[in-house]
Amino acid sequence: MTVETNKETLQFQAEVQQLLHLMIHSLYSNRDIFLRELISNASDAADKLRFEALKDESLYENDGELKIRVSYDKDARTITVADNGIGMNRDDVVENLGTIARSGTRAFMEKLTGDQAKDAQLIGQFGVGFYSAFVVADRVSVHSRKAGEKPELGVCWSSDGQGGYTVEYEERPRRGTEIVLHLREDAEEYLDGYRLRQIIRTYSDHISLPIVMPTEGEGAEGEETINSASALWRRAKSEISEEEYHEFYKHVAHDWEAPLAYSHNRVEGDQAYTSLLFIPKNPPFDLWERDARHGVKLYVKRVFIMEDPDTLMPRYLRFVRGVVDSDDLPLNVSREILQHNRQVDRIRAASVKRVLGLLETMAEEEPEKYADFWSAFGRVLKEGPAEDFANRERIAKLLRFSSTKDGKEEADVTLADYVSRMREGQEKIYYLTAESYKAALNSPHLEVFRKKGVEVLLMWDPVDEWLMAHLTEFDGKPLQSVAKGSLDLGELEDEKDKKEFEQVAEGYKGLVERLQKALGEQVREVRVSHRLTDSPSCVVVESHEFGVNMQHLLKAAGHAVPEAKPILEINPEHALIQRLKNEVEDDFDDWAQVLYEQALLTEGAPLEDPAGYVRRVNRLLGKL
Repeated sequence: MTVETNKETLQFQAEVQQLLHLMIHSLYSNRDIFLRELISNASDAADKLRFEALKDESLYENDGELKIRVSYDKDARTITVADNGIGMNRDDVVENLGTIARSGTRAFMEKLTGDQAKDAQLIGQFGVGFYSAFVVADRVSVHSRKAGEKPELGVCWSSDGQGGYTVEYEERPRRGTEIVLHLREDAEEYLDGYRLRQIIRTYSDHISLPIVMPTEGEGAEGEETINSASALWRRAKSEISEEEYHEFYKHVAHDWEAPLAYSHNRVEGDQAYTSLLFIPKNPPFDLWERDARHGVKLYVKRVFIMEDPDTLMPRYLRFVRGVVDSDDLPLNVSREILQHNRQVDRIRAASVKRVLGLLETMAEEEPEKYADFWSAFGRVLKEGPAEDFANRERIAKLLRFSSTKDGKEEADVTLADYVSRMREGQEKIYYLTAESYKAALNSPHLEVFRKKGVEVLLMWDPVDEWLMAHLTEFDGKPLQSVAKGSLDLGELEDEKDKKEFEQVAEGYKGLVERLQKALGEQVREVRVSHRLTDSPSCVVVESHEFGVNMQHLLKAAGHAVPEAKPILEINPEHALIQRLKNEVEDDFDDWAQVLYEQALLTEGAPLEDPAGYVRRVNRLLGKL
């Protein structure tokens, strides 16, 4: 860092440099969006000022008429976007324009492939924002002063986007931010008033602030408003085009693509409010981040109050974007008051029902579009039954699974589909959780079900165990894991089968006792299985416990997991089990250990001593 009076020369964060390079090359074919992004940021700055001024009206500094100004200078080859919003101080400028302060940034960068089309889509999910200015400019300067601070604390930020930037103090009598773009040689087309007006009307007409430009024409003076300057969500649905909805979504969600679906509603009566809710096409960048800050924006009488992912939507619908504008809440409402406000609770409940209704309609009328939604957000929706007891049945109908019916990895089977195909006498919905699709499809737990032609739902997302712990029945039918508890097939087994099994189990009582002794404290119990037809053994847990693989995942994530010893089940029809019963005396303990460890491996559980397992197997193979 060099210092000249108050001037600092700093380097961009490495991720910013990488993003700038990719943006300049990947977004070149759609450069118009730079103006949309800068205007969107200016609108956000005005929203923040309105909110802060609810507590301190002096922040307006006798200038309460908020607007965004766009101008250009052909001789200087510059475009200027200015606002009189909240503004920035020196620390804000360095944090907002020199770094990308988002957890998960590195993971995002690793997804970039070098394919410009694919990278452009990813950049859109991440949020284009201020850096889009460098798509058309070879130098950008930002002049800003934060509301309420002294004029001499204005700040100037400047960069050519190549690797570093300068920051220095400057006198600024007006609060707010002014961004000056020094255009590249190939960006001449933007030095045209008609062209800029066209872009504003196309991409930013929905902005509720006036966007003004100097009036053009011989002898013209003053300025004219280019956009409608009205809150789009307050307009009648019949007056809003599909393109306007899409552009508003891109603004409110900072997304690159149009939404998958949306719902626009006005509620009158005891409580009056408007909601405009969108379902994105692709997962937002921060979908899995604990500190995600994006969600549904809350307005009161068109004044922005806050954007909170938890206030107006439950966590399992955190991908929803949009606005809710209330006529009844107080303007000075705080975050703490919102968390215990009956009006907000009613708005939240109604908004959840609208989103679920939107998904139900999509699933019924546009199944291909719903398949896209499920691919993007299915894992998140699975959190619903645990969070939202009141809507558990509705959420259950929206879930999609793979199953043994067709052997496809694609999750396209509904619980209703499964129930409609249940065999005569079948009382339960059977499912299996595993670490992967292949592990589920090839699990020994499925053997008896294949033999009897009973369909089993296959699950392998880590969230599935959590889901099934809270989704215990559907349409009056209990859901039963095929890898937990004692397997009871009910009427699918006749009395003759049950008696034969009891006789076989009695004949293997001695072997069970020997295996129990050999394995000791490693297992809770050893018993004869009737769920196996081909494999020699498997492990199961009690019905109330997490599966073996899930226990491992929780421990790896640092969670405390109650001690739960597995149960080893053996297949009396398998040649290895029969040999252990009738022939093996020497090396019995090694055979018992191998039998148990193989069963653990099929569940995706790690072995505590893999080297010991290999030695045992090699030693036993050497004696054959």
